[in-house]
Amino acid sequence: MKFEKGLNTATLLSNEVKWRQVALLERDILLKNLKSVLESLRGQVAGKFKDEIEESVSMVDILAVQLSKRENELLQQKTEVTRIATSLKLASEDARTIVDEERANARTEIENARAAVQRVQQVLKDKENCSQRIGKQAMDIKNEIHVLRDQFAEMSSSSARLLKELELHQRFEENDAPSYELEGLESLGSMLRLVVQNNVSLSNASVQWFRIQPQGSKTEIISGATKLVYAPEPHDVGRYLQAEVNLGGEISVAKTAGPVDPAAGLVDYVETLVRNPETEYNLCGVRGGGDAAPQAMFWQPRKDLSFVLGFETARERNSAIMLARRFAIDCNIILAGPGDKTPW
Repeated sequence: MKFEKGLNTATLLSNEVKWRQVALLERDILLKNLKSVLESLRGQVAGKFKDEIEESVSMVDILAVQLSKRENELLQQKTEVTRIATSLKLASEDARTIVDEERANARTEIENARAAVQRVQQVLKDKENCSQRIGKQAMDIKNEIHVLRDQFAEMSSSSARLLKELELHQRFEENDAPSYELEGLESLGSMLRLVVQNNVSLSNASVQWFRIQPQGSKTEIISGATKLVYAPEPHDVGRYLQAEVNLGGEISVAKTAGPVDPAAGLVDYVETLVRNPETEYNLCGVRGGGDAAPQAMFWQPRKDLSFVLGFETARERNSAIMLARRFAIDCNIILAGPGDKTPW
């Protein structure tokens, strides 16, 4: 646009120079005619009038010389204006060519960018669809795992019940029928309950729970486990549990059919808590009834003082026990109770 404006200006200047040149030509013709008239009159008059005519002729000659100079200047201006107009015209054409090329390049770049954006959008859409499919597959796998866990728990319970019935049958055949047995799932996060096979009151009985190594039958007393119910803790995993009942001096024993099974995902959960030291536990205190045992933890800071801490879930209770043992081992602290020095 600037080049075209300059070109228009140069054209106007060229036209103005032409008009001035035409005007000068007309003046030149008028002066020549005037000089001819004056020269014809000069031969016809004398005296004062002849002197005035001579002066007029001189003035006409001076004007002719000035007009000649002015004409030369106009010719030079015309030449310069013509040169400028030619240069501006060439520059305008070059600029128009450059602008057209840049516009074409810009259109090409815009089309390429639009195509790239469309490809990226398509890739993101494909990834989103793939993520949705993977999420659905993960959810299906998670549901299958839950189903398998429930089936495994049911099979474990059935297996434990069958083992107990087999043991009872064997003892019955040996005429040594037990007075007590343990009810409940033999796994971490569950609760075991000591029940009587006949109508025997346990109000005056004392109970103590033990853990037994699967090899060697080494027995360890469990501190604070003196109730009819007991919730296995992480240190019991892989070991048998045994309840000893002392009623009127007669001691009876009830034992689990197999080692305590671990809780799925508990170790990974504890490692996550270790990496996040700002995790807080919600202690609930003792909640009524023996059904709260899987969420409760026995704590004895000294011999004459003990507490039962209640957690919201069995998972939190078991992870708290594991963390306490882990930090105690790291700080070379021995926790109260047999076997608590053993790393979990």
